[in-house]
Amino acid sequence: MIRAVFLDRDGVLNASMVRHGKPYPPDSAADMTVLPGAVEATRVLKAAGFRLVVVTNQPDVRTGRQTQVGLDAIHARLRSLMPLDDIRVCAHVDEDHCACRKPKPGLLLEAARDFDIDLGNSFMVGDRWRDIEAGRAAGCRTVLVGAGYEEQPAEGYDVAVTSLLEASGWILSQR
Repeated sequence: MIRAVFLDRDGVLNASMVRHGKPYPPDSAADMTVLPGAVEATRVLKAAGFRLVVVTNQPDVRTGRQTQVGLDAIHARLRSLMPLDDIRVCAHVDEDHCACRKPKPGLLLEAARDFDIDLGNSFMVGDRWRDIEAGRAAGCRTVLVGAGYEEQPAEGYDVAVTSLLEASGWILSQR
């Protein structure tokens, strides 16, 4: 079976736009700022044999604040810079009660089925409580990136780091 690193997008690969203590995605590919060390971290993890799967909640598509074309452009830019194997998106809002919106593990479980991923030997890297809960529910080890936001705090993660680059070093040390 394959080992993977599941990556949240905003706040892990690219900068979140923080307004009133809450993170928001960039409005467009042109507005997206790749975080320092993210490209290097993904290359190091890929070279170590991990499948890299982005799992991201993007409710702005459902609410009309973001278009599918705009979302696709952001993902195309990320793919041009990083060796990502897949990008899985939940465009629902909480009220949709879907299985794919983090903190539910649906995106991770679906990718695990599709790519024969060993969840127990995989990692979820995220910047919010939703990411950590989704990773734990899927059976992954979890890495919290960043200092957090003015929202429900993340709990139960395996390690907290300041960047994806730091996370990659910790993940590689767990082998």
